[in-house]
Amino acid sequence: MSDKPTETNGNKGMSRRTFIKNTGLVAGGLVGGGLIGGLLTNQLQQKPEVAPAMDSSGGLQEARVFFSRVEDFDILSAATERILPKDELGPGAIELGVPYFIDKQLNTDWGSNAKEYMKGPFVLNMKHTGNHNQNKDQDSQGPNADTQVPVPSPRYQTKMTRSEIFILGLREMDRVSQEEFGTRFVEANPDQQDDVLKKFEAGAYELSGVGSQNFFNLLRSCTLEGAYCDPVYGGNKDMMGWKMKEYPGPRASYAAQVDAEEFIVLDQQSLRNYQGH
Repeated sequence: MSDKPTETNGNKGMSRRTFIKNTGLVAGGLVGGGLIGGLLTNQLQQKPEVAPAMDSSGGLQEARVFFSRVEDFDILSAATERILPKDELGPGAIELGVPYFIDKQLNTDWGSNAKEYMKGPFVLNMKHTGNHNQNKDQDSQGPNADTQVPVPSPRYQTKMTRSEIFILGLREMDRVSQEEFGTRFVEANPDQQDDVLKKFEAGAYELSGVGSQNFFNLLRSCTLEGAYCDPVYGGNKDMMGWKMKEYPGPRASYAAQVDAEEFIVLDQQSLRNYQGH
């Protein structure tokens, strides 16, 4: 049997490249919510770029909505900058707007754990003993209380919301810095700040209701998310995070590029580029 494309009713068989192009159009339309009829005409045409309500140098994106104390926000900024510092490859967390991204996330249902199951079993009233295999003061609720993770746990094992963990963790970092080095965390030198962060990562401290390792894991994850999220969420300022990675941003379709034989470098586009307001 021949491997050549067959012809049916005068139409040539569809090549793999044509199939990819067409299915890419359909997928793009379905994801975007457009109808297939409009998709094949003008639904995927990019809307004219409109000026944002505030310019990218500041404005609404750089305004605190969760942290009421500037001292807490300053500790957050210093900590995220140590996790993702500015270097020859690109900007650091502060320049990318990561602290404001975290601030905005903590002010949402994610920060208050509003849509998550928050019942036990938990490990409560944990005290640092130097023995990470010691599991004391377990919450007795639930049929599986005897299988709880040893203290401290890198997993989320607490009644506390993420917003409460951040406030408690940041203030504890400041306390540890003053205790260890005689200076506030924001005034400590980079090596001292790194030392505090490493101890939190290792679970060397127990906060009231959560291990320091839990807090550090949240802090690190949010830092990376803020660096590479879509700018509409408050981080990745001016898409600089994407530019470092040569990521073009979300695209409804790559139909215009699928026929290219060579690698194509595309300019970065945010979700804002696809919105008319």
